[in-house]
Amino acid sequence: MTPSFTLKRLAWTDESLGTIAFPKREMHLRASFGSGLTRRFDDPSDIVWGVGDRGPNIKVKTLVERYGARHFRQHLKREGAKVMPRLDIGPCIARLRIGEDRVELLDTIRLCDREGIPVSGLPIPGSKRSRREPVFDLDGRELEPDPAGFDTEGIAATRDGGFWIVDEFGPSLVRVDGAGRIIARIVPEGVKLAAPGFEVREALPAIAVRRHLNRGFEALALSADERWLFLAFQSPLAHPDVAAHKRARHVRVWRLDASTLEVVAQYLYPLEPPEHFLRDLEAGPLDQCDIKLSEIVWIGEDALLVLERASLSTRIYRVDLDACRSLPPEHLDHAVRPSIEKLSPRGVPAKWELGKRLLFDSDRAREVPADIEGMVVLSSSELLLVNDNDFGVEGEKTQFWKIIFDQPIL
Repeated sequence: MTPSFTLKRLAWTDESLGTIAFPKREMHLRASFGSGLTRRFDDPSDIVWGVGDRGPNIKVKTLVERYGARHFRQHLKREGAKVMPRLDIGPCIARLRIGEDRVELLDTIRLCDREGIPVSGLPIPGSKRSRREPVFDLDGRELEPDPAGFDTEGIAATRDGGFWIVDEFGPSLVRVDGAGRIIARIVPEGVKLAAPGFEVREALPAIAVRRHLNRGFEALALSADERWLFLAFQSPLAHPDVAAHKRARHVRVWRLDASTLEVVAQYLYPLEPPEHFLRDLEAGPLDQCDIKLSEIVWIGEDALLVLERASLSTRIYRVDLDACRSLPPEHLDHAVRPSIEKLSPRGVPAKWELGKRLLFDSDRAREVPADIEGMVVLSSSELLLVNDNDFGVEGEKTQFWKIIFDQPIL
């Protein structure tokens, strides 16, 4: 039985980033910090950090249908194609003050290289084993990839004033100092990037490049003693192919030694079936590959909170990372067959699946908006949630919500 709760929306106004005129309507761009939330363990209790993703981007189909940009119709069949209308807006961290009734933006930190030059939100170059999405400017010209491009999705603040951040493109783990300068980008073995103004280190298992397009590392958590990092993919890998991704329902979660960056344990998080996401089902067809993991929060004693969602519906679970449930180490090898993703639809051994306890279901609280991506613990009985407004490209605004449980959940 899930605990009882009350909800409270906190006042917030997105900063305007300007408008772009299209044949059907104007696009009103807004600042976005809802891809991930974190707290520093020794910060004041009212301070929270947020991170935005790559910058304004929109699917070609949406740009054609919603905004009437007919000159993009020639690109409708390009898989994963996006338009990036403002390349000057890129990955950024926000420092927020959480009040009783409102959220206040204190300052922002733009991610940059060691020389202070802002990094872009453009995809990195692809390879034989790693696909990249095609990206276009407003004139319909395809943009070149950028070795210093990032799609930042999860964040963890460190006691030294810096941050760990995860990126979907590499996918990669990124070490950032307190001024937003990138110290190092840790990528999977075999990912070769030209020197982009910071250290690039091949230290993650090569299997990570099998992430499905735009479904790389999505969530990140750091233990209180800063010994362990926990990384979660957004979706099952496309391993050995996209068909396996579409049918699989298990997401890989990694425990890393924060000092050596070695993956010391790999867990399988089982996604819920589509029929558990009622509001999305009411809105139209929903497939297993539409279900995603969007945020994780470390809550002590080898336990995580996990935010799982479709689009309209969000569910929050507690999972315990029992050592006996970690996968055999050979499943970090991309050559092992059958892959976990191939096994997933038929079922993996129960001893490999993480157990889940449901704490919150937004189908019971329909005022909570779509696309909730950020979550942070405010107290033993309070969580803060935020949606990703996608920089307003489809008219969405940021909303912050407190969940106040009637009993401690940690």
